Amino acid sequence: MPDHSPTAYDVTLCVEELRTALALHDITLPSLRVDLPSFAGSYAPPAGLVALGNCGTATARALAAALRKTADR
Repeated sequence: MPDHSPTAYDVTLCVEELRTALALHDITLPSLRVDLPSFAGSYAPPAGLVALGNCGTATARALAAALRKTADR
């Protein structure tokens, strides 16, 4: 992992990578996004967070199943 604070572009790419990986398992997190307030705060360096957001129980269970399946490999 690079030893620099993430830029908004870095975090945007990360969100897209995660969205693509989740789609491979037919999982969609509707509110997956860059957490813009983490760049606007007074933190030094900016936190650059990914907001995973909320999802229903069906999506949470699908995500847990995909993670378990991958962990078993």
